[in-house]
Amino acid sequence: MKLILSTGNIVSGGPSIIRKPGAYRSNLELTNSLRSNFLAAQQDYALATDEADSDGIENTNGNGNGFHGAAPVTAWTALEDGALYVPRIDWSLAGLQEERAQYDITVKLFFLPTAPVSDRAQHARAALDHVLRELAVPNVDLLVVSFPGMSFEGDCEWEADKMNATQGNDDEEAATWPTVEELHRQGLVKNLGIAEFGSEKLARFLKRVQIRPTVNQINIKNCCNVPPPLVKLAKEQGIELLVHSDCTDILSRGTLRGLLGRGLQGAGLLADSEEDEGLRGDLTPEWVVKYTAVVRDRGVIENKGYFASAELTE
Repeated sequence: MKLILSTGNIVSGGPSIIRKPGAYRSNLELTNSLRSNFLAAQQDYALATDEADSDGIENTNGNGNGFHGAAPVTAWTALEDGALYVPRIDWSLAGLQEERAQYDITVKLFFLPTAPVSDRAQHARAALDHVLRELAVPNVDLLVVSFPGMSFEGDCEWEADKMNATQGNDDEEAATWPTVEELHRQGLVKNLGIAEFGSEKLARFLKRVQIRPTVNQINIKNCCNVPPPLVKLAKEQGIELLVHSDCTDILSRGTLRGLLGRGLQGAGLLADSEEDEGLRGDLTPEWVVKYTAVVRDRGVIENKGYFASAELTE
């Protein structure tokens, strides 16, 4: 069974002013936002009286800890097109407040190490489709791809750049890129970007792609400055360097099971023991996508959130 997790719009109290660089790392923001959305959905549907559905998902959250008095699982989740949405989504409420032309929309897709490389084409399209549906837009301005095993860490920018040269997998990254190039050709994505590519990695990557990235995001929190060789290469190639605070170890197996299990602050969706009721099987995170819609003329974030996908196999 496919599970689709969502945070909804995590911008609270109205649109927020953009502050750069962000200090809230993506894994913490994602997990906290998912927990909050699960709890809100359980509370919203607490009066529902639906019985367990035909797929055997029991009417209980079962953890007895973080979600007291919550709705039955079948009330706050929904089966749609063969996927279980956690929580259920009212698509009639989707969309932005103004016309599409008023927004800069950035999407960041995290390919996870737990998912097969051969499935990345399917995952990329599914992730983008969910964002387009959530924002009710025909395209996005920038799609940034984050590959697993990449980072910018070291005692200085020179060391970080050197270490980065041996990270990731050049062949897998080059084999994946045509997938996002096709999204660009179809008009779904206006510009493409990558994350955590140092000077050597970037130089090798550019030789193997047809549509070049226009943006390279790097996280220099654990070193000092942007490496001079990377600055030089990016300038020569017309690639914009952006600093970010995201991470690449987002949504591990343990984190995901903790979110959906019956422990403290778990949603109670999974059975943690033979005696428990709920979904059973191995849970494999597949992808995470982060989206941000910024109103251009006011510089405020109107909509920001995450989707995540996982496969549950018996």
